[in-house]
Amino acid sequence: MADPTGDDAAADVGETHGSERTTAPMSEYATRDVAIGFVVLVVGVAVAFGLPLVLV
Repeated sequence: MADPTGDDAAADVGETHGSERTTAPMSEYATRDVAIGFVVLVVGVAVAFGLPLVLV
Protein backbone atom coordinates (compact mmCIF):
# COMPACT_ATOMS: atom_id res chain seq x y z
CA MET A 1 0.00 0.00 0.00
CA ALA A 2 1.36 3.45 -0.86
CA ASP A 3 2.29 5.86 1.89
CA PRO A 4 -0.46 8.54 1.96
CA THR A 5 1.96 11.14 3.38
CA GLY A 6 4.16 10.94 0.29
CA ASP A 7 7.22 10.14 2.42
CA ASP A 8 9.28 7.70 0.37
CA ALA A 9 11.71 6.52 3.05
CA ALA A 10 12.71 3.48 1.00
CA ALA A 11 14.40 5.75 -1.54
CA ASP A 12 17.14 6.55 1.01
CA VAL A 13 18.11 2.94 1.72
CA GLY A 14 21.79 2.36 1.01
CA GLU A 15 22.34 5.93 -0.06
CA THR A 16 25.46 7.71 1.19
CA HIS A 17 24.77 11.41 1.46
CA GLY A 18 27.61 13.80 0.83
CA SER A 19 29.52 11.52 -1.54
CA GLU A 20 29.93 12.23 -5.23
CA ARG A 21 27.38 10.32 -7.27
CA THR A 22 28.56 8.24 -10.22
CA THR A 23 26.80 6.03 -12.72
CA ALA A 24 28.01 2.82 -14.32
CA PRO A 25 29.20 4.31 -17.63
CA MET A 26 31.32 6.80 -15.66
CA SER A 27 32.94 4.11 -13.49
CA GLU A 28 36.46 3.06 -14.33
CA TYR A 29 37.06 -0.43 -15.69
CA ALA A 30 40.18 -2.36 -16.68
CA THR A 31 41.05 -4.29 -19.81
CA ARG A 32 40.54 -7.45 -17.74
CA ASP A 33 36.90 -6.44 -17.18
CA VAL A 34 36.41 -5.98 -20.92
CA ALA A 35 37.99 -9.39 -21.62
CA ILE A 36 35.72 -11.11 -19.09
CA GLY A 37 32.68 -9.41 -20.62
CA PHE A 38 33.74 -10.52 -24.09
CA VAL A 39 34.17 -14.13 -22.92
CA VAL A 40 30.71 -14.03 -21.34
CA LEU A 41 29.32 -12.67 -24.62
CA VAL A 42 30.95 -15.44 -26.67
CA VAL A 43 29.69 -18.16 -24.32
CA GLY A 44 26.20 -16.65 -24.35
CA VAL A 45 26.08 -16.48 -28.14
CA ALA A 46 27.38 -20.06 -28.37
CA VAL A 47 24.68 -21.31 -26.01
CA ALA A 48 21.88 -19.24 -27.58
CA PHE A 49 22.68 -20.00 -31.23
CA GLY A 50 25.21 -22.84 -31.35
CA LEU A 51 23.51 -25.28 -29.02
CA PRO A 52 20.18 -25.31 -30.91
CA LEU A 53 22.05 -25.84 -34.20
CA VAL A 54 23.97 -28.79 -32.75
CA LEU A 55 20.81 -30.39 -31.37
CA VAL A 56 18.89 -30.22 -34.67
